[in-house]
Amino acid sequence: MIPRIHQQGSNTLGLLHYLYGKGTHEEHIDPHLVASFDGMAPDPGRDPSVTKKDLQHLLDQPLSLLDEGQRPDKHVWHCSVRAAPDDPILSDEQWGDIARRMVAATGIDPGDGAGCRWAAVRHADDHIHIIATLVREDGRRPDHHRSGKRAQAECRLIEKELGLHQVAPGDGTAAKRATSAERHAAERTGRERPAREELRETVRRAVAGAGSEEEFFDRLAVAGLLIRKRVAPSGDLLGYKVALPDDRTGEKEPVFYAGSTLAPDLSLPRIRERWALPVEAVASADGSEREQPVMPDVTGPAFARRRATAATWQALLIIDRGDDGAAAAQIAAAGEVLDALAKTSAAHTRKELREAAFVFERASRSHVRAVRGHDRALRQAARDLVHSGPTLGRGEDGATTAMLIDMAFFLAIAAANWHAKKEHAQQAAAAQQAAEHLRAAYGSAAAQPMDVLRQRGQRLTPRVRQRHAALLQQLLPELAEQIRAEAGWAALAATLDDVRKAGHDPAVLLADAAQRRDLDTADSISDVLVWRLRRSAHLLALPASPDGTATMGTRRSAPLAPVTQPATSTVNDPSRRR
Repeated sequence: MIPRIHQQGSNTLGLLHYLYGKGTHEEHIDPHLVASFDGMAPDPGRDPSVTKKDLQHLLDQPLSLLDEGQRPDKHVWHCSVRAAPDDPILSDEQWGDIARRMVAATGIDPGDGAGCRWAAVRHADDHIHIIATLVREDGRRPDHHRSGKRAQAECRLIEKELGLHQVAPGDGTAAKRATSAERHAAERTGRERPAREELRETVRRAVAGAGSEEEFFDRLAVAGLLIRKRVAPSGDLLGYKVALPDDRTGEKEPVFYAGSTLAPDLSLPRIRERWALPVEAVASADGSEREQPVMPDVTGPAFARRRATAATWQALLIIDRGDDGAAAAQIAAAGEVLDALAKTSAAHTRKELREAAFVFERASRSHVRAVRGHDRALRQAARDLVHSGPTLGRGEDGATTAMLIDMAFFLAIAAANWHAKKEHAQQAAAAQQAAEHLRAAYGSAAAQPMDVLRQRGQRLTPRVRQRHAALLQQLLPELAEQIRAEAGWAALAATLDDVRKAGHDPAVLLADAAQRRDLDTADSISDVLVWRLRRSAHLLALPASPDGTATMGTRRSAPLAPVTQPATSTVNDPSRRR
């Protein structure tokens, strides 16, 4: 159940016309009162002898107790309360009780006999609107400070008492939701999402991996947004606003949104924090800083994805071991990697990756302030992904995409666990939801490369397959039978053979891969081991030739730094299975 305190107004009658009207899309059905301050207010919806002006006069009567100069300019209080889509339809009596509880909880009518005058109107099955005059019967102003938080707390109680869908409590760090007017405007223009949400996503993608203000604003312009900068008399840039070219007012003027109104971390000062980092410092797994190594230039999408996979693994270590500020920085930067991955990946994975990035945005903010500097590797990974360009999703590009998504899935789960421990309910739910989208994206990305590897594994001689099966039984006796029954076992056998031909000891690398995180709850243990082995052996994610002979021993031009296993595993939760 979602309460929303709307902006205060000065036109009681105008709001009543809307509440009792047909709605902008004929969506208001049978508007009528379900409750009022005295239980006897006239109802212009059900009583033909009553007008909206009659109800307006009754509600605004306390204004007459004040001299004209004492009357507040904004005296109309407006609150809507909406049930979840899967909630049962509540009766008028239940909605009336909810209205009385909301005005009491918010201080509009606290039950002291001299509260504000109010009325609750229902014009749809799933919600009500409460209108009140912000002058009490005794002429004083109501104490409705922090009425939004009070309304949220009361709704959480109502949900439990009525057995309704329980909304995760917020902490005030969420981005502002689109208004009903913005949603209707999107419907009229045929947009999938309201302008506010489209702009938020576009700005976040422009931020992902950007290295300067100039690059950030260039990306906004390339994306087709209208940009308005706020400049001080000194010439310093203070802020910015953006608009969609086709989102305009009735006077044909663009509707601009400031970055800070799109999301708290999209204000210009917060964006600048990402750039104000010492170049020589980079975070290590324990949250401390060490000298930044010289990184070679990215040579293409596959290389960018390999390096992003390594950075994502390092982020997992910091979330597991680092302090809160360092962990928060990694989670925030992970959102940039997801934005960059969605922007550059192939069409068959783009929708799920875009949804993953969209919902993970909520997980990237909390009251734990991110300590910038610890996120440099992930931010560089996002930058590499963007600058390496889009990929068609085949061959090595497609295989390394699957490898990166596999690791991003575990990072989303680690973020969900971290937020859950901090009792950040909305952020934990968002990270978990992102993980589900990543799971779906992985299935699309991995289908072709895993099929190629399976075919190669099926062409191995019986003697070679038996040798790898014996190694599996020796190192993972409790999981060996399950792995051999999986469709991906042939791909794992092919990978073990590639590891041996590349000059590595398969036993050493398989033992290391199996110890990094628990495997017994994975949907496909084979898939997880395949990507870990190919990454640790510096093999191509997908061999360039059917028999793999052209790729044996091939190493990246910049070998990835070795990583260690975090002390605490974070994949035992069944909800995190892939």
